[in-house]
Order: sequence, then structure tokens, then C-alpha cells
Amino acid sequence: MFRRRKPDGEVDSREPEAPSEPEPAAEAPTPPRFDRPLFAGFDDEDPEAARADVEERLEHGLERTRGGFMSRLRGYLGTEGEGPSWDDVEETLIAGDVGAALAMDVVDAARRRRDPGGAEAAVRAELASLLVPREAGWEPRPAVAGGPAVVLIVGVNGTGKTTTIGKLAARYTAEGRTVLLAAADTFRAAAIDQLLIWAERAGVQVVSHAPGADPGAVVYDALDAAVARGADIVIADTAGRLHTKSNLMDELAKIRRVVDKRLPGAQPETLFVLDATTGQNGLQQAKAFHEAAGLTGVVLTKLDSTAKGGIVFAIEHDLGVPVRFVGVGEQAGDLLPFDPETFVAALFA
Repeated sequence: MFRRRKPDGEVDSREPEAPSEPEPAAEAPTPPRFDRPLFAGFDDEDPEAARADVEERLEHGLERTRGGFMSRLRGYLGTEGEGPSWDDVEETLIAGDVGAALAMDVVDAARRRRDPGGAEAAVRAELASLLVPREAGWEPRPAVAGGPAVVLIVGVNGTGKTTTIGKLAARYTAEGRTVLLAAADTFRAAAIDQLLIWAERAGVQVVSHAPGADPGAVVYDALDAAVARGADIVIADTAGRLHTKSNLMDELAKIRRVVDKRLPGAQPETLFVLDATTGQNGLQQAKAFHEAAGLTGVVLTKLDSTAKGGIVFAIEHDLGVPVRFVGVGEQAGDLLPFDPETFVAALFA
């Protein structure tokens, strides 16, 4: 069904029947007003100012990383007239969540590079080379004429998955798109309530069933509603599955089949939400999800809460999947589109 949050927080227990005819188009809800700083990067009229906003917000969000991992790294790379301490550089990269094998490769390549800018320039170039190429201006796009773009959000509980969905909804709504959320994390009633709260903040609508309902049915009904109402994007919350539970991973595969059944030929984006503070443990989770669900991108949350940051390089190198967004704060506008050049510049600022 298609609804907004109820005052008492209850959800309907009746599962909806598939409509025999498309529902008549309805006016989209008026989104709430947000202050301009919440939505850095949304200003199409002044793209240079928007980019400067994103760069400033990212640089501020990486203060802990620069003061921790990066400060030690630059110290060991040495000053003019002093040679770098390469063993210490390698250990610092490992401690910064780059990973042991990858840190060794970076140091070996940097030592061979003999960059005219010195050891720091060599390490910076090698780290930048680990980030995968990506198309300019990426955004979720519909693969079926007349259908919505579909984004599946996956990840384990506690990583900020539902909050990320709310922030994405706010971002796309601020860009003038019609967003519909699918509350397919039906295993936890609290997840449905949390999504409804974020939907209300962002001024978007939600399709949900009763707690414990079939997640695939929720997604199917959400796609039905999106087509009937001409929505631009459907963002589906999925259960916070532990990567060791194969049956729950199978549920993700089922949801993808449901998408293909309702929108044949659709190519949904599957974004994995990873908590930056979990480091290499989170990377192992991402690898398991990638094998099971075929990730198309990563959303890295809580990047402002860690003094590390090397996990970004490990993610993109090991998975071959781009980081699409990074979270550097609690506000909706603190979920920033990830740009490799801007990120590396902010780290070495």
C-alpha cells in the first residue's frame, strides 16, 4: 500500500492486493524546506560554488583522518633532505585500514616511481591509482522506458543503512525528483518506523506491509506504485543481513528477481552501506555481499568518526566497485557524492 506515517506509529496488517488497473496519478507531497547548507552540491545554477561546498564539507569531515593516519604517514615520508622511512610508511598504511598486502604493493610501487615531487607525491599517486575509473555525472537511471530507476540498499544492521536511505531521498527530492521508498526490511518493525520518519522529513512516500511480510512483495508493490504515479526513483530498504547467513543472502537474490519480473530488463543499482569505523571487517562483509548480490556501488558512512580513511582505497581496489557516497556528518546534506580527485586532495590538504 501507499501511505504516510500514522500518528500512533502502527502499520497496516493487511497485505494489499495487486491493483487490476494503474492507480490515477496523484500530486507528490510538498517537500519540507531545508536550509541551503544541508544540500551541498545541489545547486545547478552555480556548479562551481556547489563543488566548492562539497570540497569544503569533505575536507572538514576528514579532519580526524588527517590528524591521525595521514599525519603519521606524512611524517614518515620525510621532509626535504631526509629520506622516507618506508617500513614505517607501510605500517602506517596498514594501520590506516589500507590492508597489509595492498600497503606493501603501494610502498613497492612508490619506491620504484622516483617521482620528482618526492616520496609523498609518489605515495599520493599510487593511492590515487587504486580508485576505480567511473563515469562522470553518475546517477541512478531507469533502464526501462517509462519506469523508475531502482536502488537496492544492502548491508548489515548498525551501519547506518536506513539513515542513508533517508539522506538519499532528501538529496534526490531536493534535485526535483519524485522518490518512493520501499520498506522491505520487514524483519524489524523498528526499521519500518525509522524509514517512515525519514520519509516524512524528506517529503516522500513509502510502500510498506506488516512486519514479517515478504520483502519481495513489498518491492513488487512499490514498483507498481512507482509506475502508476510516474515516480523517478524507487529506493528499497532491505533487511540488515549478516553475511554468514546464506538463506538471507538468497532473499536478496529473490528481490532482484522480483525487480526483473515487474520491470523486465531493469538494471537496479545495488549499494552496500559500510561503516568506515569497522575497517577491514567491514570490507570482508562487502566482499560477501558482492559475491551474493553483485554490488554496483558502496556508501561509506561515519567517515568523519574515524582517524583512518584508508578503507576507501581497499574497498575500490579489492572489490573493483566505486564508492558512490561518503557520510561525513549527521545532517542530510552530509552524505556527499564521492569524487576520487577531491577525496585524495582532501586527505593530503
